[in-house]
Amino acid sequence: MNDHVTSDRTRLLADFDRAMREHAPPDGPGVRVERAGDVVRQVGAAYDWNGVCWSSPDLDGVRADAAIAEQVAHCERVGCDAFEWKLYGHDRPGDLGARLLAAGFEAEEPETLLVARVAELATAVRLPEGVRLEEVRDEAGAELMARANERAFGKDGSWLRQQVTARLREDPEHFVALVAMAGDEPVSSARMELYPGTGFAGLWGGGTAEEWRGRGIYRALVAFRAGVAAERGFRYLQVDATEDSRPILERLGFTVLTTTTPYVYRRASS
Repeated sequence: MNDHVTSDRTRLLADFDRAMREHAPPDGPGVRVERAGDVVRQVGAAYDWNGVCWSSPDLDGVRADAAIAEQVAHCERVGCDAFEWKLYGHDRPGDLGARLLAAGFEAEEPETLLVARVAELATAVRLPEGVRLEEVRDEAGAELMARANERAFGKDGSWLRQQVTARLREDPEHFVALVAMAGDEPVSSARMELYPGTGFAGLWGGGTAEEWRGRGIYRALVAFRAGVAAERGFRYLQVDATEDSRPILERLGFTVLTTTTPYVYRRASS
């Protein structure tokens, strides 16, 4: 990797850390972002993302243990069923993941953080024959999104139904939701969060039913959202990608910045 590419990645990561982690905007209405000592955390409803999104870059072992203990106490205090510490590959100290595990957090599958400049992305939407994209604007659309998500990921999508319905009701201006339909069947879905004042928009939830994969639907969902982000004046698109989607995103022009691993603390049921 040449020096220009390396320095560009370094700048992009610094911009992301500052705008989307240390000074993180709330994910939606009713969500709070709090600075709690050496960390920044988000607190919201049960269907919102609750967790730590940033920790001080000079965190040492003693301060890390104290911060972890405080976040566990916070989770117990507010009655949050699950609380995530979003650990990035460059976070310190180097053994922060091991310290989270020792405190009762569980590591989930790591993902890759990718960022692209919106101006450099293709926005032409090309879909396979018989498939159309629909913007989700109401509860019926949220139901279709949840069904598509369940087909793509094999997990209950009720949380997505609740989240999308709430976002459409409370802050539709900064939220885009899409479902790909083959006839009357939802086969793929995705959403985008637009974060005013940051320059960033986040791509989330892109997933396609197994029998429809490999036909360009995922790429079309990215292109549509890139077009919206360009129209709204956003500079960057950010994605936390699985290993299935990472190669596609790289081919589309996204740059790998680092990894991110969810460490989740779950309260014991009473």
